[in-house]
Amino acid sequence: MIFEVFNTAITRTKQSMRLMVGVPDYEAYVNHMKAAHPERPVMSYPEFFRERQEARYGAKGRLNRCC
Repeated sequence: MIFEVFNTAITRTKQSMRLMVGVPDYEAYVNHMKAAHPERPVMSYPEFFRERQEARYGAKGRLNRCC
């Protein structure tokens, strides 16, 4: 029981740290797609990373912020 709580805490801490520095969580994406959208294909990690970078910094090399 304590071991499971510890593993959950470690997993959540790693997810939080990745999100703080802008690294998308591919494992969470895959789990979500399998649970919520089983009919849709799951992107590979490079596709997922590219899509997240474009969403964050601007699509197709364009910046979508003021400065």
